[in-house]
Amino acid sequence: MLFGEAIISAEGAVSVFRMTCVVLALALPALGSSVLSAQRTPLRVCADPDYPPFSSRAGEGFENKIALAVAKALGQTVQYTWASMRSVGGFPEFLSRTLDAKKCDVVMGIPYGNREELTTQPYYVSSYVFVFKKSRNYDIKSMDSPVLRQLKIGLEGDTPVEDGAKMRGMLARATIFDVGSTNGESPATMLDAVEKGQIDVLVTWEPAIGSFLSRYRDLDLVAVPNARTLGAPEQYLFPISMGVRQGDEALKKRLDQVILDHQSALTAILTQYGVKLYTP
Repeated sequence: MLFGEAIISAEGAVSVFRMTCVVLALALPALGSSVLSAQRTPLRVCADPDYPPFSSRAGEGFENKIALAVAKALGQTVQYTWASMRSVGGFPEFLSRTLDAKKCDVVMGIPYGNREELTTQPYYVSSYVFVFKKSRNYDIKSMDSPVLRQLKIGLEGDTPVEDGAKMRGMLARATIFDVGSTNGESPATMLDAVEKGQIDVLVTWEPAIGSFLSRYRDLDLVAVPNARTLGAPEQYLFPISMGVRQGDEALKKRLDQVILDHQSALTAILTQYGVKLYTP
């Protein structure tokens, strides 16, 4: 009896083992499919469809290329939600209507430490610059350079430069460009104004004009240093990050790792688009 019971028990064990193998065989493909499905989940990016050289619906901007490189490193594709950054309310309103509204999960090109969003580690640092004809050889080193008070200055509205010019009493005679708020207008418009002599010196964000400079070989650039001439500190050099929603620490961590592991590739993209990189 005991021997017979042992045989039955052994046969039962074999049966259980076989059944377990069958269950695992059925489960593993489903599990693999689930993992692959997670990997195929797109990286949801919000961007402006018509703001070269930053981004375009055709994917030709340097922020498009950065997003593509990041998604590839994560094993994902890019899925865009398009919205204008240059509508009423500017960039803050853009973030409110897109990232904060959960229409996407990440935005490229946001200043590090932005108060509204959670920002990654910076992937580049760039600066506002003075732009003028090399033949003029102006002695310009900062916003306090005396020669600036004698020249026709051009600058973008609603920027740190506008604030700096205002506190120095230079705003009244400056030409204010509204490229950052005007759909369809290229930053090259400002370089044309320098080239044609409509202004003597342009003060603008270098990444906005870097990709156009090859057309203007006779222009010189000087970085605008941070200053504290009057009142609060003036910042013209900015570390740039990727932005995610507050609380999305998991995605921030993944993006931080991509930046750490692929910084050289991201830098190569920026350099290709003429973005000058600076040390904080």
